[in-house]
Amino acid sequence: MTTKLEVTYEATPNPETYKFNINQRISEESVDFTDPNMSSRSPLAHKLFGFPWAESVFIGPTFVSVTKQSWVEWNILADPLSQLIKEHLENGDPVLLPPQDESFVEEEDSDVVTQIKKVIEYEIRPAVAMDGGDIVFSSYQNNIVYIHMRGACSGCPSATATLKNGIEVRLKEVIPEIKEVIAL
Repeated sequence: MTTKLEVTYEATPNPETYKFNINQRISEESVDFTDPNMSSRSPLAHKLFGFPWAESVFIGPTFVSVTKQSWVEWNILADPLSQLIKEHLENGDPVLLPPQDESFVEEEDSDVVTQIKKVIEYEIRPAVAMDGGDIVFSSYQNNIVYIHMRGACSGCPSATATLKNGIEVRLKEVIPEIKEVIAL
């Protein structure tokens, strides 16, 4: 028995971003599209960027977060956008095309970097994904962790609190020599 496709939506801590929840898995990875010119890998993101109010699109395993321009209100957009996403999925149109290059595995990562990446991947990313966002490791230099905040996390009013009181505290618990976590 196949589950009927449902798309629901909810506000996120970022007032400009809504999270559209899908009751089925739509992607095996999370990808952030902050520029319409870079959305060719996602036919769904490309379609959403066709609207002038679309600022960014974040595709997660069971959700799509959409950040809008401030000049339009969610009470006008949410229902039609939910329907557009549902139609895209019901038509069998692809959400993400296969990546061009998967050579992101870095064998030269130090033990500390490997540990940081594991905490981010298995603890932090699932937690922020619940609000429609994502955290991506960038680098570790001089005991400082550099990350990118994406999706609903990008530009969110509570992002600093999430960064300092959540991400930084957790990483320092696991790796005490970390001095700070900085979002790029």
